[in-house]
Amino acid sequence: QVQLVDSGGGLVQPGDSLRLSCVISGRSLSAYYMGWFRQAPGKERILVAACPWTGITSTGYADSVNDRFVMSRDFVKRGVYMKMNNLNIEEKAVYFCATEQGFTNSSSAWRNWGMGTQVTVSS
Repeated sequence: QVQLVDSGGGLVQPGDSLRLSCVISGRSLSAYYMGWFRQAPGKERILVAACPWTGITSTGYADSVNDRFVMSRDFVKRGVYMKMNNLNIEEKAVYFCATEQGFTNSSSAWRNWGMGTQVTVSS
């Protein structure tokens, strides 16, 4: 089984940055994809960024965050991270890390989830 603990959310002003963290325990991640999702109040959960565990350079980003968000990971710590730069008010949401064997854009197909961490962007 795979267990994830995500953290790093907080209250920031527009234009500020945050770095989200996710620590994964359990079985080998060699065949897994790593993903970050977000869900704003009353909205569906959407994929923000994702990459193969073994291929961080292959990260794909949603158009709305491209060039502002950056994923990274640490093999030893079994951590996956997302640096979010120049946050705007519309990006207030609960952010979730997730893993799955195989890639899909649909959140319903991802089986392993963190509990989520709240990001509040407010002036």
